[in-house]
Amino acid sequence: MMDIQKNILKKYFGYDRFRKGQEEVINSILQGNDTIAIMPTGAGKSLCYQVPAMALSGITVVISPLISLMKDQVDTLNEIGIKSTYINSTLTNLEITERLFDAKDEEYKLVYVAPERLNSGEFLNFLNEAKVSLIAIDEAHCVSQWGHDFRPSYTRISQTIENLNERPIVCAFTATATSEVKDDIKKLLKLRDPNEYISGFDRENLTFSVIRGENTKKFICDFVENNKEQTGIVYTSTRKAAESIYEALINKGHRAGIYHAGLTDEQRSKMQEDFSYDNINVIVATNAFGMGIDKSNVRYVIHNNMPKNMESYYQEAGRAGRDGEKSECILLFNPRDTQTQKFFIEETIHNVERKEYEYRRLQDMIDYCHTSNCLRKSILEYFGEENVDDKCGNCSVCNDNEEKEDITVLAQKIISCVYRMQEKYGAILIAEVLRGSKNQKVLKFGLDKLSTYSIIKEYTVKEIQEIINKLIADDYLVLSQGQYPVVKMNKRSIDVLKGKEQVFMKINKKVKKIANTGNELFDILRDLRKEISTKENIPPYIVFSDASLKEMSTYMPEGEDEFLTIKGVGQSKLEKYGDIFMQKIDEYRKSKNIKTKEVKQEKENKKEKIKSHVITFNMYNENKSIEEIASERGIEPSTAKEHLFRCAIEGMEVDLDQLLPEEYEKQIEEVTNKIGYNGLKTIKENLPDEISYFHIKVFLHKVKG
Repeated sequence: MMDIQKNILKKYFGYDRFRKGQEEVINSILQGNDTIAIMPTGAGKSLCYQVPAMALSGITVVISPLISLMKDQVDTLNEIGIKSTYINSTLTNLEITERLFDAKDEEYKLVYVAPERLNSGEFLNFLNEAKVSLIAIDEAHCVSQWGHDFRPSYTRISQTIENLNERPIVCAFTATATSEVKDDIKKLLKLRDPNEYISGFDRENLTFSVIRGENTKKFICDFVENNKEQTGIVYTSTRKAAESIYEALINKGHRAGIYHAGLTDEQRSKMQEDFSYDNINVIVATNAFGMGIDKSNVRYVIHNNMPKNMESYYQEAGRAGRDGEKSECILLFNPRDTQTQKFFIEETIHNVERKEYEYRRLQDMIDYCHTSNCLRKSILEYFGEENVDDKCGNCSVCNDNEEKEDITVLAQKIISCVYRMQEKYGAILIAEVLRGSKNQKVLKFGLDKLSTYSIIKEYTVKEIQEIINKLIADDYLVLSQGQYPVVKMNKRSIDVLKGKEQVFMKINKKVKKIANTGNELFDILRDLRKEISTKENIPPYIVFSDASLKEMSTYMPEGEDEFLTIKGVGQSKLEKYGDIFMQKIDEYRKSKNIKTKEVKQEKENKKEKIKSHVITFNMYNENKSIEEIASERGIEPSTAKEHLFRCAIEGMEVDLDQLLPEEYEKQIEEVTNKIGYNGLKTIKENLPDEISYFHIKVFLHKVKG
């Protein structure tokens, strides 16, 4: 594996080591095993079949439904010196014949095809006549009717493979799959005793937030204004919402684009190209956009509406931060979203069993929007991960340290108004009555005669409506089903009215600004990247990712050897761009009168800051207590302990007795002596609640090493 790491991973892709989970998958494929891998968006699935493609003799055929992505992936591979092509409906018959002829002569290492191509006799003949060593099936969840993006064309894949003269190795990849969908993939693709790998669904660089009851258009406009230099995607559930937000952003002078199924093919292609080439900063889109977006520097994804299920949400949100840099995933929830998604289910699904299944998945999504527990934990547990920490420290629930305001009296006024309006009206009309509006509808129904008329003058109608939405979101009121939902009371409403329950709420939510991860040199290199991408007619991220530019601006490499140490720089990138980027870095260094010695020292200092757990370890070596480290670093003591345990796993000298109380160790030892070491969950179930999974992991590391 070291030769592959050195000769393929570094030479072509510019990485020194594999990401989590990649090496095991690649090993499995190279050993000739059918393989299924479930890896989150941004975890590097493509590399898991691209590296074997270079190591194996013959051709690798990649089956993917993402026609929009094929060209980008092929361009990227050819850019780094891996000969590749694609066969899809965008080509003429003559172009297809020529490419298949060249592929048969092994002019290419990878051939990307859409599943519909399996209906072509010419292509099936090619598969039998060419030396195909590996078939990689991307977005494999599309084969399952229980997946979130079922494609009938995927059902032909197994039949095609079975009819080949020589069966190649088959591997299947997907980002999001429940256990039910995973079993479907294995069965319907007829994988032979496949090795299964689930690398974990966690994307540590992503911050998750759910914000409820806000004016979503205002929030989005404010967020984009505060993050003008960042690239983002705004998802909406309807074309109408997309057009409304797009127009608002354009009117405020933002470089925005729009994408939905109502546009022409040419318009959609132009918008997608502008986004890929950094000609626009933000694109407002329905879920028709994004399948196959390989853009690595998306810093935020905002959902204007709640998606229909967790798989869709996590795949769309996961388009942020593919380069590993910190990025934001924000879901703006409104109770109306629930009704919208229920309407879609009723209108588009007629099979009773399927309808019930979709309602269950919708409820899981609704629960995510309402949960008071860690959002990351909710996501990971949905996808079947066990032993997830209760607090990630990187979501809106875990980071929410602001004091809530007691709005019990305000809530009582609103609920009382709902009662006096006989639970027959929507949130807007209720807000107008409370504000004292002279609206014709208010007067027509005699609602100005109610005792609750005009009792909340200090808020605008819009603000009152938003508070009503929050009361609905927090289950103090409910919204009826139907096209025109009305606000109704429930048991909690009555408890609030009777003073049995207080209501605490945050009325306003400050719009965040994403921390700028770059610097002056980063901006200079980003401009240079844009110049090159325009000249070569390729997206900027194909030249270098933001992560690569960030390392260049941090370490200011001199000479080829140092430039090759930058993440994402391989031999091909060095030969193409090394001189021009190092020249720009040298110009910057001279303009700032930065001496080489100072730069090298700065490099060493900054390298020390890269790994957060190493900082904790260094403080630990200064004989500081865990409490002192936590206080000085502004982290929880539990986080400091996790850091030290990670250092111990990496071979650093840590006294594990400080992480595992003696009495806990004895109890864990007694349990493991009785039941063995068969799974953390089983051990935990036999221990008191105060002994956490962390304590068990520390114990197992002590005894197993």
